[in-house]
Amino acid sequence: MAGAANAQEDQETPLEETIVLGSYLQSSQVNALRSPTPILDVPQSLSIVTSEEILKRGFTSVSDIIEYLPGVSMSQGEGHRDAVVFRGVRSTADFFIDGVRDDVQYYRPLYNLDQLEVLRGPNALLFGRGGTGGILNRVTKKAEMGSDFSQVTGFADSFGGAGLQGDLNIGMGDTMAFRLNAMAEGLDNHRDHFDGERFGINPTVRIVMGPDSRFDVSYEYVDHERFIDRGIPTGSNGDPVERLDRVVFGDPDVNLTTLKAHIFIGNLEHRFSDTLKGKVTAFYGDYDKGYQNFYAASYNEAVSPDLVTLDGYVDTTQRENLILSGNLIKEAAFAGMSHRFLVGAEFVETSSDQDRWNTFWSGTSDDRETFSISRPMGIVGGVGINALGAQTVNDFTADLNDETRVEIEVSSFYLQDEMAITDYLDVVLGARFDQFEIDVFNVPANDTRTKRDEEISPRLGVVYKPVESMSLYVSYSESFLPRSGEQFANINGSKGQLDADTFSNSEVGFKWDLSPGLSFTAAAFEIEQESPQVADDDPSTLDVIESQIDGFEVQLQGQMNEAWYVSAAYSYLDGEQSDRLGGTGLRPRELPENMFSVWSFVEVTPSLGVGIGLTYQDESYINNSNTARLPSFTRVDAALYYEWSNDLRIQLNLENVGDTGYFPSSHSTHQATVGAPFNARLAITKDF
Repeated sequence: MAGAANAQEDQETPLEETIVLGSYLQSSQVNALRSPTPILDVPQSLSIVTSEEILKRGFTSVSDIIEYLPGVSMSQGEGHRDAVVFRGVRSTADFFIDGVRDDVQYYRPLYNLDQLEVLRGPNALLFGRGGTGGILNRVTKKAEMGSDFSQVTGFADSFGGAGLQGDLNIGMGDTMAFRLNAMAEGLDNHRDHFDGERFGINPTVRIVMGPDSRFDVSYEYVDHERFIDRGIPTGSNGDPVERLDRVVFGDPDVNLTTLKAHIFIGNLEHRFSDTLKGKVTAFYGDYDKGYQNFYAASYNEAVSPDLVTLDGYVDTTQRENLILSGNLIKEAAFAGMSHRFLVGAEFVETSSDQDRWNTFWSGTSDDRETFSISRPMGIVGGVGINALGAQTVNDFTADLNDETRVEIEVSSFYLQDEMAITDYLDVVLGARFDQFEIDVFNVPANDTRTKRDEEISPRLGVVYKPVESMSLYVSYSESFLPRSGEQFANINGSKGQLDADTFSNSEVGFKWDLSPGLSFTAAAFEIEQESPQVADDDPSTLDVIESQIDGFEVQLQGQMNEAWYVSAAYSYLDGEQSDRLGGTGLRPRELPENMFSVWSFVEVTPSLGVGIGLTYQDESYINNSNTARLPSFTRVDAALYYEWSNDLRIQLNLENVGDTGYFPSSHSTHQATVGAPFNARLAITKDF
């Protein structure tokens, strides 16, 4: 806001012209905040990465971007999905596309993004369940009126990966435009057996129905297939065993993940008057996801350093998400104040079928089997020689772990008022009501469990602006996560009786636009989790276990001058696990105390640019028992950018210039990711 009054100016401009990248979160299109609020007036810590940054910095995955943002880090995701740790809270489902939930577990592509937004802290008011530590929203490219352009980028790297992506826009008169983004990529990296391919295509159409109405419709098809690598075990000292860093504890034929997804989004915006605007969004996603793998489940370096015990499973998910949402934004002035009201409702219907079959080895008649460590491991197609020298064969059809059929209905209503009390003081006040109903049919048990959660999630923020370019804020927000979890596999046993976990975030922050293209932000925060648990000594009563994570973060981003761009971030995180007796003295897993990153890009000449970056991540614990850890690491990246002509650009990105050995993430005790060594990526971009 420079107060809510300033939003009146935004409302009075044509719909297709109200986007100000870097100052607004896609304010007039589908967006994370749902109302056109300048970043200075958002009482919350956030980061934005634009499509131009993605291209220039050579980002190819969500994890590439996260490594350079404060307060967030990547988890391994078992080698088949994005998994972000938002302020110490790991999530595989707090992902959104154009502001709509996109909760299936997969690696999300970047080829069709206009910008990527990361909002930190609980976000239930706008997003409902989850979002307990933050959310990640991908804003896709939309068709642009009255413009014809196209762009093609081809790239290849020194690991052997290569790909092509294109962007085509056609302005079809004054009332319609068409845009097509597409990509195809062959995957490769530094690990044995790793390969894969992915394909994506995303056509969009924009229809302008007069000066006050606009309709955007898009379809995306995603087809991914890749090898699953779950890393290496930890040793007697708790660190990853470096002498095993070239061993892949898997099967080249079995370790595989696949995804086919069809995603439809329709968005209608209408301006009823200069002070009233409405938006309706319909989303349908059809996902078919599968993954199967072997991985190191047990390892004892002191007793048997050359033996490892493998486990595994095959898991499938077929999910359909239907989401209907709408909101109204109303500008008003009364009681001596300007108001921007946001009123919205959302309906979610999810059908999700999932099953998991454990490994079953003929040598042990169990899901685990012990093998001698070698490179390669000597297991192909589920057949290998165990540590006793006997052949053992895996059967993925003998041991059913679980099979469920899930139906979910969520009805939500939210209300928010952004009030300009004075020219210098704004207050944001709102709340959301969610009714979350889940039915889980447990197929093997022929049993159906039902659970309903009803939660009210408040949000309060106060923003003080001593000058137009500076703001100080305090905020409080809440979120919740039903006991069925992010992927709601079941609510069997005591889970059916337990209330949702609740999360609260208290935050104080400072934002300063040092110049029109350069901003500095800082925030200190505290996240508290309350988790009801059945009491050990009396199952009829509950204990409420409280945990806490706190820290602070700073971020500097933008143009220092016309030729020099800088992005720098630092975060400090602290926390302690709690049990029924209180604090345990143990640190939550995947919570580095210090993280630092910097990226500096200089235009040496109008056609030549050079960039250099550094990321540092402090040591963190792999498990909650604090017996295994990821050592700290520092990695240096670089880039060279040359504009051959006005429409042809050549770019060389260098990752891990010092060829540092490191372990950036993990999933559990014996699954530490081996960081990539030096890699060079050459990209050529042609505009037409």
